[in-house]
Amino acid sequence: MKLGIIGLPNVGKSTLFNSLTKAGAESANYPFCTIDPNVGIVAVPDERLKVLGDMYSSERIVPAAIEFVDIAGLVRGASKGEGLGNQFLANIREVDAIVHVVRCFEDSNIVHVEGTIDPLRDIETINLELIFSDLEVLERRYSRVKKLANNDKTAAKEAELIEGLMKHLEAGKLARTYTLKDEEETELLAGFNLLTCKPVIYAANVREDELADDGAGNIHVQKVREYAEQECENEQADISEVFVICAQIEQEIAELEEDEKKMFLDELGLKESGLEKLIRASYRILGLISYLTAGPKETKAWTIDFGTKAPQAAGKIHSDFERGFIRAEIVSYNNLVECGGFNAAKEKGLVRSEGKDYVVQDGDVVLFRFNV
Repeated sequence: MKLGIIGLPNVGKSTLFNSLTKAGAESANYPFCTIDPNVGIVAVPDERLKVLGDMYSSERIVPAAIEFVDIAGLVRGASKGEGLGNQFLANIREVDAIVHVVRCFEDSNIVHVEGTIDPLRDIETINLELIFSDLEVLERRYSRVKKLANNDKTAAKEAELIEGLMKHLEAGKLARTYTLKDEEETELLAGFNLLTCKPVIYAANVREDELADDGAGNIHVQKVREYAEQECENEQADISEVFVICAQIEQEIAELEEDEKKMFLDELGLKESGLEKLIRASYRILGLISYLTAGPKETKAWTIDFGTKAPQAAGKIHSDFERGFIRAEIVSYNNLVECGGFNAAKEKGLVRSEGKDYVVQDGDVVLFRFNV
């Protein structure tokens, strides 16, 4: 999973990236501090792995991972090359989902590129640049397929979809809110790789004292939540989410040892860090889950799409597992822990033998049987 962190300059983007990845991206109080996209790999926190690792005396524990890309601050005119915009827009096309950092705090010491704090204006500024960039992509594509449309049904279908999409975008709407007619249009749209099709997680960056109540008293946060809810209502699907974060506090948390982090969070009245909030949001919005494998050599979490069947889940480990799939022996994590081990769970009839049509669930502990 690859997430791109975007936002206007000076909204807390690079500070958040630093705290999430500890990669040390330069952070300063001026635009375009980040010139090249910084990349950091982050382990997905999962307490289940340590429990299983101890149970099996595993030599190593391998969590799932997320790749974060810190993309330089966009400004008005980015789609026309302002502020190195074209380069950064191209970087966004490579990610699975967008983390849009929105400034929801007042601080006279940190200059806002627009001069005032207005998160909806900031969101619309960036969305407009993404729309312009998508229109340019669609116009180029349309000029090619239109020539073939008279003699090719697929090209005609694609041309019709592009025409509808361009009208939608020209009206200031995002591609992810466009109503598709059928499965064929869904597949065609996926192939366009449009920026405004990517699901978005809005990170509302607030002051430290607004974290405990999850930004409930912050009018800027409420506006962002209303905006995201309206997007989802129009599409009747979860295409955007909002979570509240204080990028500066996250940076302080990142510098603490594991045992100190919990104490610090407790002092702030928080149950989890911003990283944990973000990971849960990204799994939800991308429709992802994790299944687990465990043994003396290794305990590992594997990220798959919700609805993945057993053979394809096995293929995440190795293509031979999918090709020679026989069955999957499965026990839920909770049942395994309650029984204290695989054999005890098997004796109680809690280990199931599942075939090719089984849909793997989050928290399944799986042993694949295969033959090649």
